[in-house]
Amino acid sequence: MGFDVTNDIFAENAWYFRNSLVRANYNDYTKGIRETTEYLELFLRNLLLGEDNELKNRYTHVLWKKQDILEPKQDIEKQKQDIKVPESFSNKTKQHIQRLFSAFGYDRFFGRTEVMNELEITASPASELIKKMIDSELIYPIKGKGKGKYLFKK
Repeated sequence: MGFDVTNDIFAENAWYFRNSLVRANYNDYTKGIRETTEYLELFLRNLLLGEDNELKNRYTHVLWKKQDILEPKQDIEKQKQDIKVPESFSNKTKQHIQRLFSAFGYDRFFGRTEVMNELEITASPASELIKKMIDSELIYPIKGKGKGKYLFKK
């Protein structure tokens, strides 16, 4: 197929590759854990496209605390942060942006895969929404977390 591939990347990142395969197929809805292909995609981008994404095993770990499920959360409502969405956007686009902002806020980065999972849409509309948000300066690309990762602007 024209790719110049060796086994070196598998040898150097065997644990990461194994865990990225697990994360691509593992769901536990009772604990809020959903499958994600983002780690596998980073590995394959390095393998096939020669990118230099950071492949650290700790990134694949599920961050879950047992007490979060067993102990009910206190009913203390934090002040909700808001983002200004341009009026020119359709109501559906505004709702999607608000849902993404509620899920990620200013501190959590996201990419197309996370947008697809959060909004339950396919790749093309997710890419289109990301482009609209970049053009409107609602989000900006971040470096060091892999290609195509973004944060909301404060």
